Amino acid sequence: MLHEFYAQPLLEGLGTSAALIIAIGPQNAFVLKQGILKNHVFTTALLCALIDATLIAVGVGGFGAFLASNAFLLSLSKWGGAAFLFY
Repeated sequence: MLHEFYAQPLLEGLGTSAALIIAIGPQNAFVLKQGILKNHVFTTALLCALIDATLIAVGVGGFGAFLASNAFLLSLSKWGGAAFLFY
């Protein structure tokens, strides 16, 4: 009975993780290209991993709540993100 309780969140987490890893985004494509070219492979992978870890830590640490508490920063980040995606 106890294992049934944990099955759904476990499967959802595994599915989400798989979807994020399987999708080849710009960062993954860049790391793969550097690996194929044998051009600073370790440095590229390490830098990308550190940046990812930092962004995850900032997100978990409450940066979203900080932005939501300041109307100007929230608006700035919203429109800045939209401009970046448009570009």
